[in-house]
Amino acid sequence: MKFTLVKDLTKDKSMKPILTGLLLFIVIYLLSDILVKQLNFGLFPYQISLTLFGDEEQYREPLSRAAFLEFWHSEIFFIMMLLLTLSAVFIRLVKNNRFKIIFLNLLMLCALLSLVSLLVAYFLLPFFVIAYSTLFIIWHITAIYISLYSLWKLHYDTNL
Repeated sequence: MKFTLVKDLTKDKSMKPILTGLLLFIVIYLLSDILVKQLNFGLFPYQISLTLFGDEEQYREPLSRAAFLEFWHSEIFFIMMLLLTLSAVFIRLVKNNRFKIIFLNLLMLCALLSLVSLLVAYFLLPFFVIAYSTLFIIWHITAIYISLYSLWKLHYDTNL
């Protein structure tokens, strides 16, 4: 997290490759997270409902409470680490406060609400699976955009 202490990121030549690597790994993580969710958990409401609640006709068992809570717990950790790190980089690279506030609020709210809606869907109201699916996709697209925009600002914007 040295980049939070460096005054001018464009003048510190050792931070540019480190931040580039970090942002590229974040993009790779986000894309692979979408793929892993699609294959194992589901991205769309019907698939997610099958995973969470099972289906007697297809002989699919519902996800146990312990397995769900373990999944949810790990999701909280990974999302928190990714969002805090990405936000710190984005805040340092982008000078337009309105742009920064809009995208960071969208990112944080969608990520947080996706976690909450998944919990509500599992324990209270199954139709919240739709909210989870939508919010999951929105926050991933927003995070990928922020990562790529930060990469562009780091390498091509001379107004840093």
